[in-house]
Amino acid sequence: MTRIQQVLFEFDGQYLGHPYFVTGNALFNAVARRVDAETRRSLRVSHGVFVPGEYGEYPAGASQDGYAGKLGQSLPDVEVYEDLFVFRDAAQRWLLDSRPRDAHNVHDLQLHGGRVAFDDTCWFGRPAGQRNRRRSVSWYLHCYLHSRQGDGSVVPVDEDVLDGLQVGGARNYGFGEVSVVDTQIVDLDALDFSRLKAAQASGESCRIELVSPFVLESEHPSGDAQDVPWWWRVDTDELSPVSQGGLRRRATRLVDGDETYAVTTVDHGQVVQYAGDEPVETARNGVLRVGTHSRFGFGEFCVRPASEDRVSERRAAGAGGEV
Repeated sequence: MTRIQQVLFEFDGQYLGHPYFVTGNALFNAVARRVDAETRRSLRVSHGVFVPGEYGEYPAGASQDGYAGKLGQSLPDVEVYEDLFVFRDAAQRWLLDSRPRDAHNVHDLQLHGGRVAFDDTCWFGRPAGQRNRRRSVSWYLHCYLHSRQGDGSVVPVDEDVLDGLQVGGARNYGFGEVSVVDTQIVDLDALDFSRLKAAQASGESCRIELVSPFVLESEHPSGDAQDVPWWWRVDTDELSPVSQGGLRRRATRLVDGDETYAVTTVDHGQVVQYAGDEPVETARNGVLRVGTHSRFGFGEFCVRPASEDRVSERRAAGAGGEV
């Protein structure tokens, strides 16, 4: 049995850190300070994805459909593989089109001595004549934990351990505090992978969507240089206009105590063709992540049949493209 523990946090204050996600490294270190040495050695933590506490509807492919109320304020049930990624797409495509979805999925910014922080709440004005003159949207953070072996030996981590974690910069000034709103255990072996199984049986091609960056090079002593996996088909003559010249790369840093190490990654949010022949097994590996620094959230991806692209306006591409 391979278990993961999904956790939904609510921000209790402003966050000063990475603009696209809270890294798994930051979350790992926050949890590691509160657990014993054995748990630290086995614990694996995903990147944390920002989630607006807004109204929405279940996206296509999820086990549930239709209107979902304030979907962003609790964890949806996970019955099929696609349910795992409802909150893992930074575009949060479950947000209602009838409301200002693009505005709802953008942080309000605050300045502190020239440093930019993300507010935990965004305020919106209401039309004249409404009882209240404004309304608020609170921000949440979605991540998941699992063990080194993937057998669930360290999960679930107790909510008392997770509650009140601090992530990001300026923590000694009270920034980055989060509280647990919801948590649930998911057994990967019990999930329905029927869409991928049908694609495999029919010979339909699949795509890989990078949920978190994939590490190519790292200066950290535990990091190894690695190439793009052989089962990614990257055809440079089929690139989208945004990514001419190859997969989009990004330089970042990994902090370990007082030391900072340079890391080169294939940036998240890109799509490549899947060139392997075991999409279900590859999809399972993508949840547990692959490659260097996977224990800190790098190397997460989702596998989808090519006919089920959740972004209708995106043309088929053989290599990296924007979400």
